[in-house]
Amino acid sequence: MAARIEHLVTSGTFTLDGGTWDVDNNVWIIGDDTEAIVIDAAHDAGAILEAVRGRRLLAIISTHAHNDHIDAAPELADRAAAPVLLHPEDWPLWKQTHPDRLPDGELADGQVFTVAGTELTVLHTPGHAPGAVCLYAPALGAVFTGDTLFQGGPGATGRSFSDFPTIIESIKERLLTLPPETKVLTGHGDTTVIGDEAPHLEEWIRRGH
Repeated sequence: MAARIEHLVTSGTFTLDGGTWDVDNNVWIIGDDTEAIVIDAAHDAGAILEAVRGRRLLAIISTHAHNDHIDAAPELADRAAAPVLLHPEDWPLWKQTHPDRLPDGELADGQVFTVAGTELTVLHTPGHAPGAVCLYAPALGAVFTGDTLFQGGPGATGRSFSDFPTIIESIKERLLTLPPETKVLTGHGDTTVIGDEAPHLEEWIRRGH
């Protein structure tokens, strides 16, 4: 059976630079009836484990280390016996949330994961966070963008560890070069497609300066 994409929304808080906000996060599960990968273990390990439904969890991949994307990762990892993976440039951010437990492994640009016969390629897309990554699954016609690209523009860059010119470069070089029909599956909010976002790049740049 080919891999399928499942979607779960969990709710909690995002905390950075002394502020806290209520957020809803998209958790993505890619797999078949026997194995799966989770992208961004947000807020509720129990709900994610229930959605995995006894399948073998190959990995918990973190698109970046803001607390709302990793707060449930250690508990999920322990309960599902699966490794938490994060780009090393985001390990300092990770330690703000989990000072006593490091991720289990590192993500690297170009790294390929296979789940249910389907490949996911890691694209390092810094800007929202130094170690932010997206995961591109050409066979599924989808890219999982975390908080790098949303419907309507780039992720926020007004807080620590972020940089607007860097996120624009990442989106321009790594994401807008994907086929226009590629579904953009985001860390929060609604799905879009590359072709709907690409025409607005110059507008984002003007708005961001």
